Amino acid sequence: MNEAAAAARRAALVYNPIKVDAPTLRATVTRLSANAGWAEPLFYETTIEDLGDGVARDALAAGADAVLVAGGDGTVRAVSQAMDGTGVPLAIVPSGTGNLLARNLKLPLTDPAAMVRAVFEGDTLAIDVGWCRITRPGGDTAEHAFVVMGGIGLDAAMIANTRPQLKKTVGWVAYVDGAARSLPGAKPFRVMYQLAGRRLHSTRVQSVLFANCGSLPAGLELIPGASVADGDLDVVIFQPKGLFGWLFVWRRVAWDNSVLRRFRAGRQVLSLRTKDNSVVYARGAGIELAAQESRPVQLDGDEFGMASAVRVHVSPGGLLAVVPRGHDTTGL
Repeated sequence: MNEAAAAARRAALVYNPIKVDAPTLRATVTRLSANAGWAEPLFYETTIEDLGDGVARDALAAGADAVLVAGGDGTVRAVSQAMDGTGVPLAIVPSGTGNLLARNLKLPLTDPAAMVRAVFEGDTLAIDVGWCRITRPGGDTAEHAFVVMGGIGLDAAMIANTRPQLKKTVGWVAYVDGAARSLPGAKPFRVMYQLAGRRLHSTRVQSVLFANCGSLPAGLELIPGASVADGDLDVVIFQPKGLFGWLFVWRRVAWDNSVLRRFRAGRQVLSLRTKDNSVVYARGAGIELAAQESRPVQLDGDEFGMASAVRVHVSPGGLLAVVPRGHDTTGL
């Protein structure tokens, strides 16, 4: 690229001032922009009223040729919502406690400069964006994007019951506290659901997750084989029966998916094991679900209130994610 063309280009940084060292990050973006011959970057802070989608649209309206986002999973989700379908690259600078999309993309988690540098000399990967239309108990609807996973039922209740101060102190481990506070009173609820092009089901569940990718912190694989770039939605239905059912759920996620599936001998063991229905997996272009009683909804770890129904679909390849040059995208 010649100097004149590079100088005409400009990056924008959207950041959560609570989650990042703003002066240092701004200086890094400014320095590396200048080194690449780009124009002075634009900077936008998120607020309680604007989690990132509004200022991301401002950045696009100002002509940003690339957007960087630095904040927690909620900030990444909100900015991705505004960026879907724009064709403008988005660079995720890992910040906050979860960094779930960055983990699933196997991005460097402790080197912010590497992701800033990738804006100017890296590659892009077209990844999917999930969209969830939420119907409230009174009939009102709202649609929001997600890039990792959402859910209705117990998983959303666990997030609602996680104490913010504890999360700030110990990070994602705080969700264990949320689980401990939610499980004793957890009761199954009846849903009717239908994956796109499939038959209608009616069953009692504890939670239904709809996911764009499947890896969690601490090496846990919630959804083996989930791909952030396959154009499909992965669905996980949790329907354990009693205490032993929950033990089956834990075994499936923490042992079967996260350990045994990594080895050929382990996969052979799994092929011989008697199937149980505590966890049911499905995959498709989308899902429609209606609950007999309204239940809480979460998207990428943020609460989104109560819902009587959700309709979820995928925007295939809607987001151009920046990755470092030569980044291994095999299996993503």
